[in-house]
Amino acid sequence: MKRTHLSLYYLATYLTGGGIGLIVVPQFFVRLLFSNGDYNDVTLRFLGILLVSLAIIVVQIIRLKVDVLYPTTLIVRIFICAGLIWLYLSSSDPLFLTLLAIVGVGVVLTGTSYYLDRKTAAA
Repeated sequence: MKRTHLSLYYLATYLTGGGIGLIVVPQFFVRLLFSNGDYNDVTLRFLGILLVSLAIIVVQIIRLKVDVLYPTTLIVRIFICAGLIWLYLSSSDPLFLTLLAIVGVGVVLTGTSYYLDRKTAAA
């Protein structure tokens, strides 16, 4: 599961960076993500706290090489992608398309890595 393990660094990086960005400079950060919506700082900072918390869990999955949770990271992110599509359709805020692209790249990266690792292990 070497490739899948490495692909999770992308996930940990965007969760940590996004979380810190939302905590420290929430309005600036959502504008960087092309938002045209109006979100209050308290809510954005709370979301940042949640992202950093998830990053800590992902870092532990990476550090401890808990490969049984690798598929779970994919399932959760597929659910998140579906939610981001729904939020974009509801709001037309490009923020959700930007987030969909960021999360989607990770899904493709981890999904491809997981498939290749499983294929290699089966051979």
